[in-house]
Amino acid sequence: MTERRYLILIEADDAGCSAYAPDLPGCAATGATREDVEREMHDAIAFHLEGLEETGELIPEPSGLTTAYVKVAT
Repeated sequence: MTERRYLILIEADDAGCSAYAPDLPGCAATGATREDVEREMHDAIAFHLEGLEETGELIPEPSGLTTAYVKVAT
């Protein structure tokens, strides 16, 4: 079994958190807290990859996307 590390992007609002994996189109999850959504994304990614394997599709390699912040004066 190969271990891969996928970037997830998390957004938060008054209703909770949502996240998605840019390297895995359609793979998303929600949760009440950041910890919840991280756990849900772990499960969603595992489920997504299992589905790709079952249908004979290639498992995408992580693209190497990273995060960066930009300071802007306001």
